[in-house]
Amino acid sequence: MSPTLVLSLIAGYFAVLVVIAVLTSRKATSESFFVANRNAPWYMVAFAMIGTSLSGVTFISVPGNVYGKSWSYLAVVLGYVAGYVVIGTVLLPLYYRLQLVSIYTYLEQRFGYWSYKTGALFFLISRALGSGLRLYLVAGVLQLAVFDAMGVPFAVTVMVSILFIYLYTFRGGLKTILWTDTFQTLAMLSCVALSIYFISSELHLGFKQLVGTVRGSSMSRVYFGGFGDDKFFWKQFASGMFITIVMTGLDQDLMQKNLSCRSLADAQKNLFWFTPVIVGVNVLFLTLGVLLYQYAAAKGLHLSELPQLLKPNHSLDTDLVFPYLATTQFTLLAGIVFILGLIAITYASADSALTALTTSFCVDFLNIKQYPEARQTRLRQLTHLGWSVALIGIILAFRVLNNQSLIDAVFKTAGYTYGPLLGLFAFGIFTRRSLRDGLVLPVCVGGVLLTLLIVTHSVEWLNGYKFGFEILLLNGALVSTGLFAISRPAALNPVPVPAV
Repeated sequence: MSPTLVLSLIAGYFAVLVVIAVLTSRKATSESFFVANRNAPWYMVAFAMIGTSLSGVTFISVPGNVYGKSWSYLAVVLGYVAGYVVIGTVLLPLYYRLQLVSIYTYLEQRFGYWSYKTGALFFLISRALGSGLRLYLVAGVLQLAVFDAMGVPFAVTVMVSILFIYLYTFRGGLKTILWTDTFQTLAMLSCVALSIYFISSELHLGFKQLVGTVRGSSMSRVYFGGFGDDKFFWKQFASGMFITIVMTGLDQDLMQKNLSCRSLADAQKNLFWFTPVIVGVNVLFLTLGVLLYQYAAAKGLHLSELPQLLKPNHSLDTDLVFPYLATTQFTLLAGIVFILGLIAITYASADSALTALTTSFCVDFLNIKQYPEARQTRLRQLTHLGWSVALIGIILAFRVLNNQSLIDAVFKTAGYTYGPLLGLFAFGIFTRRSLRDGLVLPVCVGGVLLTLLIVTHSVEWLNGYKFGFEILLLNGALVSTGLFAISRPAALNPVPVPAV
């Protein structure tokens, strides 16, 4: 696939997004930027959330990861379902009752100023790192497919990718993103389905043969029973449940979309229709993963012996398998479909994240509502630009530091950074105790550091136990314990406690 063709695809796709942005950002205000004027149709929100919830990491890393972890990721996905139930029945009613724009203002009402700022700070760190990791992956693929051949440095590739996202989101915000993400989700789902179809055709598999091939593969194993194994089913399930609660229910990015619905009932309807669809989409990605390795075997490709697919330690970099096959082995049409799908899913998650970072910083730290609309607009756009620059720095740093699968890196990073949010919200919702507000930030930072210490030494301290995605549970539990230590009975609380 020639670099010129790929650049033409990117330019054409970007042109469509700009047209959508221009049409939807007319007369944009802070209210439309932050919550789309609270009148978004629930079915649009549900469909747009599919692209936001996934990312280029899902598109590439989940299929590639079946090589070493089979379908163990499905246990995490099934845990999502339980997590969405908690969000729909516990968190959404709370947020709608308090009429929140930033969900972290709940912490101020419940505990006080420093609890609020701590929650917002950990969100900004979490979402910035997570978005940086996701964008790093797509920038790397574009570098491999296009810019290496043109002699363009990786840093330039990153800056161009972020610039594209900034240009079509800086004016309209969430109002624009609901439309662009709807378009991008449709494009992404079409590309996944077409990729499966193309590979099946190459392998001469009808639908029944396709199902039989996937089910019969050793890479489609779902249940792993060893408790100490990082693929243990119930550990993965519990991790998936809590990952969903924090990365969706306690995340300004995803909740910002839900809070744009016209009512609580619409937001709940959106979430409960979205849930089975997101499970089905992840099954498609896992199916695609098995087919990729079947395809490589049928073509006589020894992936673990190809220098361009190896990490510095000479192990197979599974994140590069799908991009390599799509851009060098598939037909031209299949390669085009891959590039379009990758761009669609990456922009769908990254544009939403950039807007959520801007929203949280403007509302939680700049208190932007106190200013006239003209000044709000200037501050909002400067903040949007600032976060764009920050994401560039994170991506470039991760290129130097990364040595693991991106899907693992995203969830493990989330385990450390979202753990304090899990601890704070759980303590606020399930207890009536107040906190010594000034000690909340040190407790949360201490919880993260103690988690890192335990995870680093778990094999020697815990009889060979290896932590996987359940780092989040450990971190949340440690933070909750620390919060209890600095708490006092509700009767002594000077801050009103909202009923749950």
